[in-house]
Amino acid sequence: MTPQPFRLGYVPGVTPAKWARTWSQRHRTPLELVPLEAAQAEHAVREGEVCAALLRPPVDRDLLSAIVLYEETAVVVVPTDHVIAALEDGEEVTLADLDTETVLHCLDEVLDWPNGPPGSVAEHRPESTAAAIALVAAGAGVLVVPQSLARLHHRRDLTYRSLAGGPTAPVALSWVTDQKTDEIEDMIGIVRGRTVNSSRGRPTGAPAKEETPTGASRRDRSAGRTANSTGGGARRPRGNGARPGRPGGRRPRRGKR
Repeated sequence: MTPQPFRLGYVPGVTPAKWARTWSQRHRTPLELVPLEAAQAEHAVREGEVCAALLRPPVDRDLLSAIVLYEETAVVVVPTDHVIAALEDGEEVTLADLDTETVLHCLDEVLDWPNGPPGSVAEHRPESTAAAIALVAAGAGVLVVPQSLARLHHRRDLTYRSLAGGPTAPVALSWVTDQKTDEIEDMIGIVRGRTVNSSRGRPTGAPAKEETPTGASRRDRSAGRTANSTGGGARRPRGNGARPGRPGGRRPRRGKR
């Protein structure tokens, strides 16, 4: 009977493909990837809609556990004819550069601004990052997002530049603390880069590989190959040994005529 799939949620901008490949190589339990909106990811984990999720903190630590995997840098998305777009590759936008800009602040904001967003915050808050991107293209303002979201919503009429001194956007694996299963432990090992032979790993039902013989068993096999190659008998002597029918092994010299 096919086991129930392990449902792994993920939010926009997160790419779980490499972890999914590793899971399929190690597990017979199927993995189901479930796309989630950033604002709904924590709820989906809490209500059991997914077994775990790759999401953006913070989460309710009283109910959920979370392991931060990496942190993304923030970028400023602008029209291609904007002055910020004229910056050379490698040049960064500063927070002071945004003082005179209208900065869009969407409802599904994933960046944490302790002192509020920079610049002049637009009164209208777009419902989503996708809606905010459309407003940037229309010239209504600029948008600060993690780099992966800027890439996800790429348009030919928009570009982005890195923001120096801006907040980072962590990505974490999260699950219900008191519902940690063996499959969740396996996924933790995969996203943390543990090998299949890690001391903290466990058998997952993957097909076993034939072990290479070592020590005495390897020598026994080597001896067996040697015996087979010689037919199990003695080798024919080399050198100047006698040939059948030729006493002494050499042809007698003829006298001079």
